[in-house]
Amino acid sequence: MHKLDKKPFIVFTVTNDLTYDQRMQRHARSLVNAGFDVLLVGRERRFSKPLLKEVYHQKRIKCYFDKGKFFYLEYNIRLLIFLLFCKASIFAAIDLDTLFPNLLASIISQQKLVFDSHEYFTEVPEVANRPFTKALWHKLAKTAIPFADLCYTVGPSLAKELTGVYHKKFYSIMNVPPLVRTENTAAKDEKIILYQGALNEGRCLPELIKAMQQIDAKLWIAGEGDLSSDLRGLVVKLNLHEKVKFLGFISPAELPALTQKVFIGFNVLEPNGLSYQFSLANKYFDYIHARVPQLCSPFIEYLGLNNSNEVAVLSMWDEESIRANLIKLLNDKELYLKLQNNCIKASEEYNLQLESVKLVQLYQAL
Repeated sequence: MHKLDKKPFIVFTVTNDLTYDQRMQRHARSLVNAGFDVLLVGRERRFSKPLLKEVYHQKRIKCYFDKGKFFYLEYNIRLLIFLLFCKASIFAAIDLDTLFPNLLASIISQQKLVFDSHEYFTEVPEVANRPFTKALWHKLAKTAIPFADLCYTVGPSLAKELTGVYHKKFYSIMNVPPLVRTENTAAKDEKIILYQGALNEGRCLPELIKAMQQIDAKLWIAGEGDLSSDLRGLVVKLNLHEKVKFLGFISPAELPALTQKVFIGFNVLEPNGLSYQFSLANKYFDYIHARVPQLCSPFIEYLGLNNSNEVAVLSMWDEESIRANLIKLLNDKELYLKLQNNCIKASEEYNLQLESVKLVQLYQAL
C-alpha cells in the first residue's frame, strides 16, 4: 500500500491537518527531490480546507474527538491501524504525540524509526503545568526515543538539551525558507507591524495590542487560535479597529508576499517554561528572508543567532518594553537599515537549500 517502485518510502505523521505546516511541506519536497517516496499523514478537522496537489502523498484521518486526551487516544489508535498497513521503510514521528504508533509500527514491520521534535514537548505550558500529564508524556519519551534510529529538532541549543535529557543524539534541522535572491529590498509604502502564527497564550499579543495605542503604525495579525475572540474584543474595547487588522489564516504560499510588505515583524514570547525558552519559530526566519527587521525574545536560540547576525531588537515581554522597542525600531533609520542589511547576510546562511542537504544526508545514512 502506497509504496511506489523501490524508492525508500517515508511516512511522516503529525496531529495537524497539513495545510499550514510549512516545516513538513518543505521537508517532504526536499526528500522527494532527493529520490525518496514520501507520505504526510495528518488529521481532517471540521473546517479543514481541501489539500493542494503536491509532489508527495497526503492522507488525513478523521476523528470524532477534536481535542484533549480522548482526541490523542482516538487519533493514536486510528494512526496505528493505518500505519500497520503502510509498507514503509521509515516511520517518522513528528513530536511525542505521534511517536508511540510509529514505534509499534516500526517494531512490528522491523523498519526504521525517526523522531522529529518540533518543540520541547514535555515543557510546553499546557503539559508542563499539569504534573500527571507531564509525567505520562515524559515516561513515553524516555521509553520510546531510545528506539529511534534518527532524532532531530529545530535548533542547535534544543538539540543539545534533548541529547542530554534522553541520552540520544539529536541533530539540528532549522525550519527555514528557500533562498530567493533579489536585487533590491522592496520599498515599504507604510509602517506595518506583522504578527504571524497561532493566537495563543504566551505570545504577548494582548501586550502588543495595548502598546499600539501609543504607536504610529498599523498592526496586522495573521493566524487564529484560542485567543482569537478575546483579542478581537480587546481591539474593539480600545477602539483600535483602524490600526489593528486581523487577517485570519494565511496559506504558506501567500505568506512570503505578505511579509515583504511589512515594516517590522513581531516575535516576542513570555518565558512560560523551557519549551518557549528553547523556541526557534518559523517566523524568525520568514522575517529574515523578507528582509524585515523584527522584535524578538531574548531566549537562548535567538541570542546565539542574533550575536552572529544581528537582525532583531531583543525585547522583554511586558507592554512597556514592547512599546519602547517598537518605537525605537520605527524611528531609528540607521538601526533599521543595519538590521535590514544583516537580514540579507543571514538569509545566505540560514536557508532551505543548505538545511535540506543536511536533512537528506541524515535520511540517506539510515
